[in-house]
Amino acid sequence: MASNALASSYNNNIRPLLDAVDRLRNLKVTEEGIQLPTIVVVGDQSSGKSSVLESLAGISLPRGQGICTRVPLIMRLQGDSNTTKPSMHLEYGGKTVPTNEDEITAAINTATVEIAGAGKGISGKPITLVVKKKSVPDLTLVDLPGITRVPVEGQPSDIYEQISKIIREYIAPQESIILNVLSATVDFPTCESIRMSRQVDQLGERTLAVVTKSDKAPEGLLEKVTVDDVHIGLGYVCVRNRIGEETYKQARIEEERLFTSHPLLSRIDKSMIGIPVLAERLTQIQGSIIAKCLPDIVKKIDEKLNRSMSELNSMPQNLSTIADALKAVMRIIKLVRESLEKLLIRGEFDEFSDDNSLHGTARIAEMLHKYRAELPENCPTGDEQFLMEEVRVFQEAKGIRLPNFLPRSAFLAILKNKIETISHMPRGLVDTVWNYVEKITIQTMLRHCENYPQLKAASQRAIQGLIDKMRDRSCKFVKDMIDMELVSDYTSNPDYMKSWVELMKEEQLFMQSIEDHSKPTGISLKYFGTVDVGHLRPHVDVAEQAFC
Repeated sequence: MASNALASSYNNNIRPLLDAVDRLRNLKVTEEGIQLPTIVVVGDQSSGKSSVLESLAGISLPRGQGICTRVPLIMRLQGDSNTTKPSMHLEYGGKTVPTNEDEITAAINTATVEIAGAGKGISGKPITLVVKKKSVPDLTLVDLPGITRVPVEGQPSDIYEQISKIIREYIAPQESIILNVLSATVDFPTCESIRMSRQVDQLGERTLAVVTKSDKAPEGLLEKVTVDDVHIGLGYVCVRNRIGEETYKQARIEEERLFTSHPLLSRIDKSMIGIPVLAERLTQIQGSIIAKCLPDIVKKIDEKLNRSMSELNSMPQNLSTIADALKAVMRIIKLVRESLEKLLIRGEFDEFSDDNSLHGTARIAEMLHKYRAELPENCPTGDEQFLMEEVRVFQEAKGIRLPNFLPRSAFLAILKNKIETISHMPRGLVDTVWNYVEKITIQTMLRHCENYPQLKAASQRAIQGLIDKMRDRSCKFVKDMIDMELVSDYTSNPDYMKSWVELMKEEQLFMQSIEDHSKPTGISLKYFGTVDVGHLRPHVDVAEQAFC
């Protein structure tokens, strides 16, 4: 009755969870970065991992010297009380290979060679072994290569690092249960598998230890599993390895006899001995971790599905007619226009918040500030003495005219020389601004065309052609403005008048320094700084006009 009740509870509570995980595994959700609850088997080389797995699955696995497991072997055991003949197959490299109990070892070896080569190297690509058999526990176990520190002949020199990397990938996820296989013949704290598991599970909350070869070193085993110096949170299970040609049934009988009759091993609690206990513990632990993790897995799947649906919705629709294509092009142009308005007019940078180079209004403002700062540095003061250019022009403009009237021809000659000296700067600013606008426009267009690669080259050429026309138009406008300045001697610019008025306040000081030879020739003038006017004393008749 108790057995029937346990089976009923299992079928009602645990089996549905295992079926759900198997369906998720068949859907390959792990390829999307979603971890599923898994029991990962780790152990030092020759610790007895293969014997434990063989006893759980009731099948023979590859054996031999050195590393027998050279790729991760995912064993999906499915108990089926209705089957009379075991069913099993391998899955790897996108194919399914049926096999049977007699040929399973050869089939695994063939698959291993196909994945990892014929030598002694290893690979992280897994083989999945599906076993449907009566009297096997419903478990999914991952058997990993045994840990070895010293490479033997034919093995890569970094074999330890390669194996460590594979093991960490499988035991690091919080959804993984670590089944640490320890040999009773060694000190547990010295086992490399213990060190690795404690790196990812310091408190041992998801680590279960199975102790093999109990019959080889029974002395002190009870103390090892009760004192627990290595912090195995889920406890220990001690087992006896199958020996020689024993059948699995005979091995279990001998195991029970050993732990019942041996004077030392019989003292170990019955809840900590035997393959049947191990199978039951693993099944219970697996059911608990699945129940705990499944809500979070469902949440991750929903999030992944939502992201995928969002990406799908953002993909372009099938364009089957010219009208559809034209509609798509007009939509892209509208989006580009809206983006450029944000970047170049309104100063809204939410679309490119992380790329400061595309913050158009801010970058163009910087160009204008730089241009303004460079203008005084490029004003044509030259290296000659203060006001001598103006003096020479006025001396050549002498003629019969009313006194104190500035000759218009002289003023235009001076103005033309000043303007021509800096006339290249506005053109340089125009080129700089339009080059930047071309860059930001192309990047914005390419962003909105990412789903239409066939449009990228054509749209880029169209933008470059349009920008070239706008640049030429701007350059012509600036040239016309400069030409107008060259023929005009009038301005109502308030900044100019303000500057002139402030400068004229210093005219008296300027003339006194020229006419009175007793005064120092060095004077300080606003906008010019400290200048020397001694060279102007011979030209006192035109100095005042030059200053004005």
